[in-house]
Amino acid sequence: MNNDGNASQARTGGRTARTGRTGVWFVGARGSVATTAVAGCAAVTAGLYPPTGMVTETPPFDGTGLPSLPSLVFGGHDTAHTPLAKRAEHLTEAGVLPHGLAPAVRAELQAADEEIRLGGPLAGDTRGDDELIADFAADLTSFRVRNALARVVVVNVSSTEPLPEPDAVRLPPSSLYAAAALRADCPYVNFTPSTGLRAPVLTGAADGLPHAGRDGKTGQTLLRAALAPMFVQRALEVRAWSGTNLLGGGDGAALAHPGAAAAKNAGKERVLTETLGHTPEGEVHIDDVPALGDWKTAWDHVAFEGFLGSRMILQTIWQGCDSALAAPLVLDLARLVARAHEAGLSGPLPELGFYFKDPDAGPSGLSEQFAELLSFADRLREAQ
Repeated sequence: MNNDGNASQARTGGRTARTGRTGVWFVGARGSVATTAVAGCAAVTAGLYPPTGMVTETPPFDGTGLPSLPSLVFGGHDTAHTPLAKRAEHLTEAGVLPHGLAPAVRAELQAADEEIRLGGPLAGDTRGDDELIADFAADLTSFRVRNALARVVVVNVSSTEPLPEPDAVRLPPSSLYAAAALRADCPYVNFTPSTGLRAPVLTGAADGLPHAGRDGKTGQTLLRAALAPMFVQRALEVRAWSGTNLLGGGDGAALAHPGAAAAKNAGKERVLTETLGHTPEGEVHIDDVPALGDWKTAWDHVAFEGFLGSRMILQTIWQGCDSALAAPLVLDLARLVARAHEAGLSGPLPELGFYFKDPDAGPSGLSEQFAELLSFADRLREAQ
């Protein structure tokens, strides 16, 4: 966004924010989630649409000092070359973005596109890990200096990568970007199941910066985190919990790889195991259906036992657009982590577990996680 950040205060949706502009650097900057987030931020700022889905734009976050939406400046890394304006047109055709929005926010999309740099490693790239990290970090530093930003938050929204082999010599791409964020003194958010900061060589390296992750909780696992505590609280024994995901687009193609699917499913299983106290029978299957594009359907089948051994079943169907579900959460997280950095907080932020399938720590139940998030808002408010 190109709005003036020199005003003493800016307000968006009733939320106060401090002076200065904040950079949001997307890894996967030309993907569906990043494009939807940039377009959505511009649309909300212009008053074209309300901030539906943005928890940080609700009353409990009044007075927390979060950076305002107009103060956010976007950039990122990507290996794709499709301009954001064209990507937004594709998302409009797919029904992800409303008709008329892409041309209305074309200037903001083009401004963000000019700040996207080539990622990697690409096929044939001869650079070693340290050289790649140095180059990515230099891009981050240049972005911050060029735009006179108070800070830059790096947010990984790229396609899920397979879990690295135990004997892998090279860092996975997500960890290269995470290491670059640390080198450039940037807070970090991993919205994907990819390794990121959890590579063994990066253990403890981020303790001086606030960071949060991993794997955004947008659909099926959100529902599981809300429903699983219900069975525990009502003393109903869950015998089996199975699920199927049908999705297309880039995520569908990426998750067709067994290694990537395994990384994704680990967070889904963790929610049930930690909440129920055991791992029920059943698996989650992920099927790539290219015709679905950016839309997905998630089906769950829960077999549970009640009084006197009566056996019962709960089935749920979740249909939605992953990019539209993820984008407001990504904007929330960028603002919250930026404010945490400004307040001098560092290390993992388990209070943001509300947003993740596989958070750094804390409770797994959605209501308990939301209570932690509200306490974090109080903490930020007191830090002003």
